[in-house]
Amino acid sequence: MILAGDIGGTKVNLALFDNATCVLEKRYESRIYSGVDAILEDFLSGKSYKIEKACFGVAGPVAEGKCSLTNLPWLVEEQPLKELLDLNAVYLINDLVATAHSIPILGSADVKTLQPGNLMESGNIVVIAAGTGLGQAFLTADGNGKYRIMSSEGGHCDFSPRNRLETELLYFLQKKYSRVSIERVLSGSGLLDIFAFLKSVSGEKGDASDSGAIDSPESIIDRAFAQESQVCEKTLRLFILLYGALAGNLALQYLSQGGVYLAGGIAPKIAPVLKEYGFMEAFLAKGRFAEYLSKIPVKIVMNEKAPLLGAVQYATVL
Repeated sequence: MILAGDIGGTKVNLALFDNATCVLEKRYESRIYSGVDAILEDFLSGKSYKIEKACFGVAGPVAEGKCSLTNLPWLVEEQPLKELLDLNAVYLINDLVATAHSIPILGSADVKTLQPGNLMESGNIVVIAAGTGLGQAFLTADGNGKYRIMSSEGGHCDFSPRNRLETELLYFLQKKYSRVSIERVLSGSGLLDIFAFLKSVSGEKGDASDSGAIDSPESIIDRAFAQESQVCEKTLRLFILLYGALAGNLALQYLSQGGVYLAGGIAPKIAPVLKEYGFMEAFLAKGRFAEYLSKIPVKIVMNEKAPLLGAVQYATVL
């Protein structure tokens, strides 16, 4: 049996898998706890399952079996986890690496297609995940029907605006953060900052968004869907355009003819309006390479267990 974990800045999902079957799963709110040890102890308390391996996807760079989470003040380490779990086989990998390991085994019911494209079975694959932060990972075919997976902290590269509005957004965010990374706009907190920016420049009066109830990414999405706030609708539209532009850039950088996959917590929530709000137009707006990009499959990972499935896949092949 394999213990799998998805450890992020907002939540920790833990699950036990017997082969490919999930036999137990539980979600924890990360910020309630001081570290992952207490969560593991709660999850395993009173359980008599025989665990042979454990693999945890963590939201941050992993080096020498250690990870300081980017959006949570936790240090997660393999060796203490081995001692806590009394296991020799404990693996710590980046959370997007875990998700990337799930991509080749996802079924049609696990994804939603934005652009079918012309799938190249041996083509490179890009995985992007906006959630608490912005994760990226890449799969390159090894020629034997398998993939090599590259981790990345590309979400912390510089945010590069494409037009006047986005330039004004950059200046607005520089006053708050000094340096503005892509994650500062394409994340849950990014939605809130885009909202604050657009509200400051809109000059609109009496909008429902002025009520003070906009205090979470979910509230922006909900009001945009319900068409209760023009500022929320504009916020979500700009977020989606920026997301599409980034996805197109990465598709070109990695020639991802095997597909671009949108993972993480936000994409499935906003899936109904991604096309309507211009995701694919921004994805394709690359001048002479628009036709090339039109042939790349673009899909949303709808299965929230993807990081857990990928962690199990990683542990299984070792």
